[in-house]
Amino acid sequence: MELRKYQQEAREAVESQWTGGVSRTLLVLPTGCGKTIVFAKIAEDCVRRGNRVLILAHRGELLEQAADKILKSTGLRCAVEKAEESCLSSWYRITVGSVQTLMREKRLHQFPSDYFGTIIIDEAHHCISDSYRRILDYFQGAETLGVTATPDRGDMKDLGQVFQSLAYEYSLPQAIKEGYLCPIRALTIPLQLDISGVTLSAGDFAANALGSALDPYLEQIAAEMAKACQDRKTVVFLPLVSTSQKFRDILNQHGFSAAEVNGNSPDRAEILADYEAGKYNVLCNSMLLTEGWDCPSVDCVVVLRPTKVRSLYSQMVGRGTRLCPGKDHLLLLDFLWHTERHELCRPASLLCENEEVARKMTENLEQAAGLPVDIEEAQEQAVSDVVAQREEALAKQLAEMRKRKRKLVDPLQFEMSIQAEDLTGYTPAFGWEAGPPSEKQRAALEKLGIFPDDIQCAGKADLLLSRLHKRREAGLTTPKQIRFLEGKGFLHVGTWPFQEAKHLIDRIAANSWRVPRDIIPATYQPSGEGDRWNEWTI
Repeated sequence: MELRKYQQEAREAVESQWTGGVSRTLLVLPTGCGKTIVFAKIAEDCVRRGNRVLILAHRGELLEQAADKILKSTGLRCAVEKAEESCLSSWYRITVGSVQTLMREKRLHQFPSDYFGTIIIDEAHHCISDSYRRILDYFQGAETLGVTATPDRGDMKDLGQVFQSLAYEYSLPQAIKEGYLCPIRALTIPLQLDISGVTLSAGDFAANALGSALDPYLEQIAAEMAKACQDRKTVVFLPLVSTSQKFRDILNQHGFSAAEVNGNSPDRAEILADYEAGKYNVLCNSMLLTEGWDCPSVDCVVVLRPTKVRSLYSQMVGRGTRLCPGKDHLLLLDFLWHTERHELCRPASLLCENEEVARKMTENLEQAAGLPVDIEEAQEQAVSDVVAQREEALAKQLAEMRKRKRKLVDPLQFEMSIQAEDLTGYTPAFGWEAGPPSEKQRAALEKLGIFPDDIQCAGKADLLLSRLHKRREAGLTTPKQIRFLEGKGFLHVGTWPFQEAKHLIDRIAANSWRVPRDIIPATYQPSGEGDRWNEWTI
């Protein structure tokens, strides 16, 4: 099986981390982007090197799915470590193992501690639990890969306790732009759902309390769905089985053909097959289908299980992002959840790494309630709005900087000028990233024109240095060019080619360091693309 470009890049990045001495690393791929295929190929590489491979998951469906994909993509069969089945009597080099089984001390101690050379954790956002940690600590010499669809690094603070690095990340916007996932349109429904009294349990809204809070609104929600998605193939996520069953009945009264599945459904496989075949157009569930279930023809997702956990929200929405003939987008229904104390995930959570941008995007979507909005376009507008607000604040800061006559560029000015949301919204995830910048990093930043005192952590310094080197290779403006020209009133100089900026600075220098009269800085645009340069200085 030939891997897609990003899948091959992910495979090479993971193995590069291991070769470089990082034993525990993470791979982030959005739901629907073939993470199982990637780790199947990585497992095959490990077997070729002589390793035994353990693939860990917390649900039987995930284990079966992994074994099936590994067989189809590599031809390798898997042993099973689950309940009464054991891999110890098998000669297969890959084992799919249940966490609930392997976590038991008696089961673990049947294995030598070096039995597995590689451990791959599917849905790795679960691995903070003691059960996973016990297994990883026992096989502590194994190279470990965690695979997750968690959409942003802010969610990885806890994962940083287990993993040492992020080997590769492929984002949802990238996957949509490159045609591997379908576009998403968010439709904000102007229906206020009050969950302000719902308590928290284990860091998220308590399911029992959510079910009670949601019950009074189910009739209204069904009526709104009848307007928005009567002709779509819809999956609805709810907090409780009883709420899910009740909502199924209400939807059927509103003209839908709805079914419900839960962990105790005796005919679950039949219901899922009938839904996929088109017998039902709505499938209600109480969080059963967040992982390990694929139906590419789903073109509408309704999240009636509000959550603070981005990985969970991403999993729910991800049930509808796969490509399918005749499907040009996924419709995501977004209700106005009223909660006074807690932030919860909304469509902006799928794309925005920066909380300020996420809040602005949510505000804009609410103002457009009743109209479906492409979430990428909504994010771009939110970024533009936030940039405009920041520029006003930055203008005051730049005025103060000019008084200080600092020769180096303030990091905030650089980030704003190059329009780098990932830099302004950066959150350290792993241990080394949170520490202070090294002297080597500080010296490198200063040499490239950035004032290092305002960089608070090593991870931000590393990301900033990487961006500076990439800009140098791409032939874009230097920090010092940005500082000088924006000090003269020019805008967004960070997006200009190096040679264009150099030519303009030469003209200003020849004019006794004054802007020529025929140039208006606030409206000036560079005329061409410029050339690459050999010397990145001003």
